[in-house]
Amino acid sequence: MIRVTVYKTARQEYAGFDLSGHAGYSEHGSDIVCAAVSALVINTVNSVEKFTQDKTSCVSDDESGTIRFRFDGRPSHDASLLLDSMILGLQGIEEDSEYEPYIDIIFKEV
Repeated sequence: MIRVTVYKTARQEYAGFDLSGHAGYSEHGSDIVCAAVSALVINTVNSVEKFTQDKTSCVSDDESGTIRFRFDGRPSHDASLLLDSMILGLQGIEEDSEYEPYIDIIFKEV
């Protein structure tokens, strides 16, 4: 199962997110759930880096399927919008009855 933990402050500002695991929906190389989640997450990380001035840190490990993304400070409006978009896509996957058992999104206050 893929677990996405989204961290928000008491002011509901993004602090970052963690992603871990593999979906296990299908064989490696043909797992559409993993592919969809990866595309959403990697595109978001790349977009925050390219289109905003936000300072961030990102550590990933392809083998274990983990990504640790953090903002260094308060995120800009644009960065927050990009994360909103990523979460909308991830929730769309999670809400689909066929894919729901393969992804879990958790929100935590930090």
